[in-house]
Amino acid sequence: MARVSTVRYYQLVLVIAAALAVVAFYSLGSDRQNFSSTTKRIKETHASHNANMNDGDLSSDTNAEQRVSKGASVGEADRTNTDSINGAAAKKTGTAEEQRPRYFHALMMFTKVDTSQALQQKFQVAMRSMLKHARFEDGEVLTLHFVSDEPSREIGEKMLEDLLQGATFRCEVSFHNVKVLTEKLFPIVEAMQKHFSAGSGTYYSDAIFFLSVAMHRIMPAEIKRIVQLDLDLKYRTNIRELFEQFNQFPAGAVIGIAREMQPVYRHTFWAYRRENPDSKVGDPPPGGSPGFNSGVMLLDLEAMRRSEPYNQLLEPRSVSRLADKYRFQGHLGDQDFFTMIGMEHPSLFHVLDCAWNRQLCTWWKDHGYGDVFQLYYHCQGPVKIYHGNCNTPIPDD
Repeated sequence: MARVSTVRYYQLVLVIAAALAVVAFYSLGSDRQNFSSTTKRIKETHASHNANMNDGDLSSDTNAEQRVSKGASVGEADRTNTDSINGAAAKKTGTAEEQRPRYFHALMMFTKVDTSQALQQKFQVAMRSMLKHARFEDGEVLTLHFVSDEPSREIGEKMLEDLLQGATFRCEVSFHNVKVLTEKLFPIVEAMQKHFSAGSGTYYSDAIFFLSVAMHRIMPAEIKRIVQLDLDLKYRTNIRELFEQFNQFPAGAVIGIAREMQPVYRHTFWAYRRENPDSKVGDPPPGGSPGFNSGVMLLDLEAMRRSEPYNQLLEPRSVSRLADKYRFQGHLGDQDFFTMIGMEHPSLFHVLDCAWNRQLCTWWKDHGYGDVFQLYYHCQGPVKIYHGNCNTPIPDD
């Protein structure tokens, strides 16, 4: 009889221990985001987005999908409080309207990433460094827009699930269908493509490389400012400080952009320079006009919409006139367009310090311009954003 009691006692102990283990597993492990919890969050996010979608996306039919971290609901994600995108503090009177989140919009091209390990690695470097240094205040949201094809979107979503786990601020993500945007862009930029695209023809697929040129015409009016960023960047400072550059725009400026740091346009404008030997076109800074690099751009969409001079420059006749005047034939898309119109209308641009787009490519140093290369390449002061253009390695921290 004593033996039976002992056995039952040990069975009871084992049952209690098992119950305590189950409780401990769910209690102690509830804060961890495993595969199941992440999948559930995505499904809930997608369902909420379908219920709350409004015109806060790039366009109403870009197939954008939201991915939200740090507890923001998708309903909040879709609201676009762009009046405060420059980071100015909102007046707090206690009303719900005045306490809405303030949004900072950034856009990146994310096409053909699924087939390129190099692009995936660059994206990892860019996002990890951005999130490492980024600091946003309570009530502020960084919204990341990715223009992507479907295969790249799928891999991007998987990568971002991991990358955004360490975000210390509210961050939202939207993917936008590159085909839909191309359809909208092509009629606007078709005429300029022959002047600024590789090859002699006009290619439908090339239109997306002019997205920044006409973004103000395809973005909803609620989004007033946005920064466009290349994937091959490494951030060394808080990206919120980049948005503060909007406050430095002089009257009439619509775009913030850094100078090109190689003698690219000294070469591209060679015919015009030969015919106009006293011109500063293509000369190095500070006195010359070396052209622009589009790796980091601030687009004041509201100013672009209002600017009559800028919108006139998008007309085919204006593009052809300037291309003929400057004997211009480029291959770098939007960068070429901004460089060309900047020679004629510099007041449309706020020139960013080179520290915001410290380009590392040295290709032209070994291709005929070694004697003047350093005049373009020199950049004084601490670097805020490295740009590993032409596949140049970026220094370690």
